[in-house]
Amino acid sequence: MDGQTRLIVICGPTAAGKTAVAIEVAEQVDGEIVNADSVQVYRHLDIGAAKPKADEQARVRHHLIDVVDPDAPFDAAAFARLGRAAVADIASRGKVPIVAGGTGLYIKALLGGLARRAASDPEARERLRRDLEKEGPEALHGRLARIDPGTAARVHPHDAVRIVRALEVFEATGRPLSAHHRDHRFADAPYLTFKIGLAVERDALYARIDRRVEAMLAEGLEAEVRDLLARGYGENLKAMQSLGYRHMGGYIAGRFGYDEAVATLKRDTRRFAKRQLTWFRADRQIRWVAPEEISVLLPEIQAFLQDAGK
Repeated sequence: MDGQTRLIVICGPTAAGKTAVAIEVAEQVDGEIVNADSVQVYRHLDIGAAKPKADEQARVRHHLIDVVDPDAPFDAAAFARLGRAAVADIASRGKVPIVAGGTGLYIKALLGGLARRAASDPEARERLRRDLEKEGPEALHGRLARIDPGTAARVHPHDAVRIVRALEVFEATGRPLSAHHRDHRFADAPYLTFKIGLAVERDALYARIDRRVEAMLAEGLEAEVRDLLARGYGENLKAMQSLGYRHMGGYIAGRFGYDEAVATLKRDTRRFAKRQLTWFRADRQIRWVAPEEISVLLPEIQAFLQDAGK
């Protein structure tokens, strides 16, 4: 025994099959799953979040699903705090913690803590906000791509808050935000990990994304969003700006038609998957495997756990 908790990480792009693979691995190693999806933490966001079905949660115990209301603040620091408590609980009962999800920052925060917040420059922030109003978020995203391509690759061109923050950090420090994150090195590392990434060929992944969107619509995504709005959860909430919810919200509000909402949701989901892959491929510890070939890694997973006295 080396004293460090050993856990398995299963990550990858949306629609790659993380839930099914995590359940399969958990059943093989007597594990429990810690959700690492930033939308599944919210109550009432079920269909669009692709939460594990009731029968899937009955097969293997899941943690960090339905932990906050849609209007409650929740971020990577909150996830790391709750996630570490869940991992400790799982390990204390002799089970194997399996962290599964596609939110790379949440996984990174859980495994190694968060970087210290880089310096702020209120004057630069205000100037950038004025630029945002004049030029729009895509123009500022282009500016970010020139000075910090790593951060730009992970930030959506319409994510004005993160774009402005990254540009502010550069103006305040003269260094890109990605460099500040590298300096941190995430030294707070309480776990030994076996990281698995699910690799799906691009065209096949895009086809899976399209099928998932169609399935969500068939299951009642529009009705789910209407119910959330009726409960008083406004469109501008962070939770309601996630994939699917903002698209159906825009359709319900009359800003665009149903077909446009669906086409845009499929397109934005594909773009999101691409950003997820950019994030995860930067981690050289990840072992990539096709979802249907996860059994190939099971002997290595078992050996990894046995080294810890399992």
